[in-house]
Amino acid sequence: MGITTDIAKFAVSTSIEDLPANVLHEAKRDVINVIGCAVYSARDPSLRIILDVFAAEGGKPRASIWGTDRRVSLQQAALANGYTGHLEDYDDTHFPTVLHPSSPTVPAAYAVAEDLGLSGRQLLYATALGIELSCRVALAVHPWHYDEGWHITGTMGVFGPAIAAGLLLGLDQPKMVACLGIGGTQAAGVREVFGSMTKPFHAGRAAAAGLISAQLAAGGFTSTEQIFEGRRGVAAVLSAESDLSRITEGLGDRWEIFNNGLKPYACGVVNHPIIDACKALRARGVDAGAIESIEAEVHPLVPELVSIKDPKIGLEGKFSVYHCIAIGLRHGAAFPAQFSDAEAADPANTPIRHAVTLVKNESFEEDEAVVRLTLKDGTKLEERVEHATGAPQNPLTDAPLTEKFLELATPTLGESGAKALLDRLWRLDEAPNLSGVFANGA
Repeated sequence: MGITTDIAKFAVSTSIEDLPANVLHEAKRDVINVIGCAVYSARDPSLRIILDVFAAEGGKPRASIWGTDRRVSLQQAALANGYTGHLEDYDDTHFPTVLHPSSPTVPAAYAVAEDLGLSGRQLLYATALGIELSCRVALAVHPWHYDEGWHITGTMGVFGPAIAAGLLLGLDQPKMVACLGIGGTQAAGVREVFGSMTKPFHAGRAAAAGLISAQLAAGGFTSTEQIFEGRRGVAAVLSAESDLSRITEGLGDRWEIFNNGLKPYACGVVNHPIIDACKALRARGVDAGAIESIEAEVHPLVPELVSIKDPKIGLEGKFSVYHCIAIGLRHGAAFPAQFSDAEAADPANTPIRHAVTLVKNESFEEDEAVVRLTLKDGTKLEERVEHATGAPQNPLTDAPLTEKFLELATPTLGESGAKALLDRLWRLDEAPNLSGVFANGA
């Protein structure tokens, strides 16, 4: 057997009863987190572009678009919910690969479970395995794949929804192997589009691609049996180097899902320790107008990924460490409001951005940073963050996750609707089906 067969065998032979309770709970947290992000973004004008395309295309209404009253085809629902789940860049991040596994995986699994009348517990089961295995696949090509310019959420992210949807559709081992092959050949997405609507489109497209992979495989569609290890498979073609042993190392004993951190800030994850540091400096009484210069000592990915000096729109601000330093020092917050077009264009941010010097530290972890300030009166201040909020070593616990969800869902659903939806999601493992989850307009 090869690695592709090993993955398929583990997926189809692992039952709900085999999953530890804390793994299912972590899957529930991932579901709650990404649905909150999607419900918030359901009001975004860019979703209307997608919905207009769906309307022109047509399709049988079989699944919900979260935060709206629209029902569309399964693949359309997966695409739309994957898009809105990742639009604010507020969903989750797997350390160290920077894969965002929930936005592709959960929408595909949810659409199938909703359509087939499956239970909330079945949804959590499929989600847990989809996220677990997509994170492991990402590890196998990290860091080489991302360094070449691929967006790992659009590429390796396709395997999470393929596995999750395949499990819910009842694929056996040979069909799951085919499902992985169909999904892998659709792996796509390049980092050049970061800062535009196309970045979250990668998550939506991966969700839809994974879903159709499972649907085709269920019908007997064939593919390679070596999508990972083949000489022209995804590892060889899409990555200069790879280590496929990472996929199965400790499989079933060590759960990679716990290295998937839920985001406290609505931007690229490498910004998070820097925002933590700037918030702490602000809390110490620093006035942003009194700053002469700023030195940020950072992981090498920071200048690589988030180096837009003067973002013109909010989406660009999410990929600007300079903007994140400015809003951290000025507002002490990095919610979606701090990444609006108006905030990006606010002239008060410009002098702070231009006062920043980045210093790369090759020994730093991705969630580590030091920010040093020199004030106009000569005072020097420093704030060090060893593990950013939301990282595996400093996770977002259930209480702040609840606060985050309510903050995100309330503008769309109202306070009572957001609280009711959150209550149903926390009790998802008790739901016989998903028909009542988005009830009464929620």
